[in-house]
Amino acid sequence: MTMARCPAPETRRQGGAGLVEVMVALVVLAVGLLGIAGLQLASLQNNHSAALRSQAITLCYDALDRMRANRDAANVGDYTTDFADAAPAGTTIAEQDLQEWKLMLAALPSGAGAINSAAVGGRLLFTVTVQWDDSRGAEAAEQFTVVSEL
Repeated sequence: MTMARCPAPETRRQGGAGLVEVMVALVVLAVGLLGIAGLQLASLQNNHSAALRSQAITLCYDALDRMRANRDAANVGDYTTDFADAAPAGTTIAEQDLQEWKLMLAALPSGAGAINSAAVGGRLLFTVTVQWDDSRGAEAAEQFTVVSEL
């Protein structure tokens, strides 16, 4: 008795990934890398903006500390300055303080500062404002203001 053999089914072995699979994998990888690059760019912009804001806050409090150290000159208005005013070239403590402060403001992009005083309810309040260009961050023009009584 002879046995009849069934023909062996044709088996196809895959020799490697097809071109379509490779292209899909490359597209997915490229989209992921672009997303990571976008997150990195946003992180750099926000960190730069935060660093400028921290520097502006420090400069505001520096001006107030200088006025507290020279309270008599501050109370008579020797520290009053506007954004467009140049650094004074005098020899008094107040003029030297303003000169140093204006020089430090130049470290900010388009940095400028103003100091004003106003009598409110029998108290003398000082307003220190620092503004700078934050075009790399959220908005082009930023400003930080501190109001304090010496």
